[in-house]
Amino acid sequence: QVQLVESGGGLVQAGGSLRLSCAASGGAFSSYAMGWFRQAPGKEREFVAAINWSGDSTRYADSVKGRFTISDDNAKNTVYLQMNSLEPEDTAVYYCAARYSHTRVVITTMHEYDYWGQGTQVTVSS
Repeated sequence: QVQLVESGGGLVQAGGSLRLSCAASGGAFSSYAMGWFRQAPGKEREFVAAINWSGDSTRYADSVKGRFTISDDNAKNTVYLQMNSLEPEDTAVYYCAARYSHTRVVITTMHEYDYWGQGTQVTVSS
């Protein structure tokens, strides 16, 4: 029922910016925790950022604090990841994730999410 579709990835020079979008459908997303994860070649999938829908609370991985911002647009059922000051180490496939929760929660662990998008590639060149 729930479907997540990521977009906005691409190739960017180090120091540049990209904004990723996660279009959600099939759920009452005001009752969902949302997150972004990424996976680089040969690496495990890792947490990037998380939000409770409507942006009351957020969490970020230490590696992206001060550079990335997660936000949402309730009217568009879309979650965003604004990525600034990109580094080659940010190169990865970025995934959007969702989990229903009766309460507003922020989830940072991959195994706690129920729904995943297909991912969008971000490549940062030096």
